[in-house]
Amino acid sequence: MEGNIKDVIKYWIEGEIESFIKVWLLIYVSLCYCYLSSKFLPKGLFRLFSFLPVIFFFLYVPLKISSVHLCGNTGFFISWLCNFKLILLAFDQGPLSDSSLSIIKFVFLACLPIKIQQKSQPYVENEVNRDNFHQNSHFQETPSLNSSEKKDFAKNDHFQETQFPNSDDKIENNPFQDGYFYETPSKKLVENGSIVQNGKEFAQNGHFQESPIPSFANSNEGQKLNYGIKTLLFALIIRVYDYSDYIHPYIIMVIYCFHIYLSLDIILAIVSGLARGLLGLQLEPQFNEPYLSTSLQDFWGQRWNLIVTRILRPTIYKPVLSLSANILGRKWAPIPAVMATFAVSGLMHELIFYYLGRVKPTWEITWFFLLHGVCLNVEIYAKKVINGRFKLPRIIGTILTIGFVMITGFWLFFPQLLRCNSDVRAFAEYEAIGAFFKDVTRAVNSTFLR
Repeated sequence: MEGNIKDVIKYWIEGEIESFIKVWLLIYVSLCYCYLSSKFLPKGLFRLFSFLPVIFFFLYVPLKISSVHLCGNTGFFISWLCNFKLILLAFDQGPLSDSSLSIIKFVFLACLPIKIQQKSQPYVENEVNRDNFHQNSHFQETPSLNSSEKKDFAKNDHFQETQFPNSDDKIENNPFQDGYFYETPSKKLVENGSIVQNGKEFAQNGHFQESPIPSFANSNEGQKLNYGIKTLLFALIIRVYDYSDYIHPYIIMVIYCFHIYLSLDIILAIVSGLARGLLGLQLEPQFNEPYLSTSLQDFWGQRWNLIVTRILRPTIYKPVLSLSANILGRKWAPIPAVMATFAVSGLMHELIFYYLGRVKPTWEITWFFLLHGVCLNVEIYAKKVINGRFKLPRIIGTILTIGFVMITGFWLFFPQLLRCNSDVRAFAEYEAIGAFFKDVTRAVNSTFLR
């Protein structure tokens, strides 16, 4: 398009972008109403009823947007995550229940897939008792050893099964008691929250656990390099689609897997970066290198799209777990809790896919998540039976896990995604973005070169 900068921007903003801006302004106003309602209305059903008009409105708003990226992200951020946060807020739970939140922070936390990183508590060796194990600030919640209420199963953030050490053992003799990332320091932490090890003082990393050895991957420079590489790979994938006629369909499916992961990771990183810059808060990561998963527990619980895991636990997993424990007993309660969590995740994915294609659901997406729920329960049971006597090498576990996720994705997940032509429409939007920048560049050059 020819013209000055003002005309170019006006041309591109009219239509879809204009609708998108109007929708998000209404979302902002609705969240301000919820913020004020939560201050004056008591928690419980009465507050929930006051939120219902907003919840139903949030289910409707993605239908006013036709762009694959704008509609899909609005459906994910608002219709799913924000609605679940509002349901928790109705009962004074969840990330929005913090009374110290300003209205700006409330709106950001409500409508964006972010979670404020909690400060880890300092661990002092002499103050440890068996009824109160140190909790990891992000993933693990290690139950007390002597608690009769928790002796049959471990209740934690992400369906994680905790291996209990002998009650007579001290915590320092069981540094990997939860089987994953729980690294128990062998030395005391000084009062400022740093760890003293071999005469040297190290700061806590505030995320997984005490980490005396600094990690380049977790540093700002490492994160920038990481996302720079991912952005480059994403751009290369977009170019590869130009030659899709010469590539085997199964290879294209594999490329789709990387496309979905990279696009989600980059979008969520951009959103988190904007929120971090505007709010000045440290935020928890959304992905944790899912391609390194060694089991389905590891993939769904600690690596893939963690914001969903964090919101499904208090809204679905914990309530169903509590209800099932009263009916089935604590031994079997996690099974329906896990299945209910995956079922709800499947239904919400069906809703987002409906927003994208406006076609009748085939329920393949729901079956995909139900299958993974069944397999996750089988995996948990198998680990209990084996009880650490046998463990696959990490590389084998990673190959089996990622292979299973990809094969089941080819079978049940991608057909619905392709049926709504989301790939074709997404490529058209990439071309439109490229055309926009070309028009802006041309307008800038014509303005300053006159």
